[in-house]
Amino acid sequence: MLSLDQVHTIAVCGAGTMGAGIAQVAAISGYNTVLFDIQPGMLDKARARIAQGVDTAVAKGRLTDAERTSALQRIRFTTQVHDCIAEVIIEAIAEQVPAKTGLFNQLAEINHSETIFATNTSSLPVSRIAEKVVNPSRVAGMHFFNPAPVMKLVEVVTARDTHPLVATLVYELAVSMGKTPVHVKDAPGFIVNRVARHYYLEAMKAAEQGVADFATIDRLLEGTGFRMGPFALMDLIGNDVNLAVTRSLYEAAGHAPRFAPNPLQVAKVEQGQLGRKSGQGFYHYTER
Repeated sequence: MLSLDQVHTIAVCGAGTMGAGIAQVAAISGYNTVLFDIQPGMLDKARARIAQGVDTAVAKGRLTDAERTSALQRIRFTTQVHDCIAEVIIEAIAEQVPAKTGLFNQLAEINHSETIFATNTSSLPVSRIAEKVVNPSRVAGMHFFNPAPVMKLVEVVTARDTHPLVATLVYELAVSMGKTPVHVKDAPGFIVNRVARHYYLEAMKAAEQGVADFATIDRLLEGTGFRMGPFALMDLIGNDVNLAVTRSLYEAAGHAPRFAPNPLQVAKVEQGQLGRKSGQGFYHYTER
């Protein structure tokens, strides 16, 4: 079983917002980092996003110019899955069990038998992913929060077959990346998404019933201590991502009414109003 001091390379699969953010964190933390995506355009966007992220870190005094240069040099961008050779592989691809298990099994053929597979899923049961992967004991959840370079919390999810030493290594890895990890058992929504679901759903229900508009609800909740109101936060996360989590939890909870997706968000997604990334969500954005 691998120990933390044997981890030198981290491969991140999926160059979307989460994948790029995780790759940035890994590289800044001193790990050789491979960022893989089948779409060259996604890698181009990720490269620009990471460069901007480390520039911001330098401007805020969190990194020196030399550290910035070193971090960027540690990242390899690739469209070739065979380049994903690492001690730890973190996937941040589509929230679909077949896609995740298919990727892990493809990578299992080219990596060492002790390579650890971590899924960044925010809502899918990790046990369902692990059970279909070769050597499921090495699969665990490593759930980062958006934006990954900023948010400290990481949920380390122990699936049914996860070896305790794998969960320990993933926890230690998160610490080495400057994060604040917590051990959680595999359960619908884990901790944060299960509890936070009502922050979004009740806010949408209040708006739907005409209690107050989006901006008023956001302003009131921010005034009580929340860093972001629910509508601004959904736009930041992406309404498609947020809705997918709600639907997944709704299914996992046996269609419990308290987790039912709200028509307001369903309509936003159907209209392509995904939030900041599309320029329109609950609010309008002039810059993406």
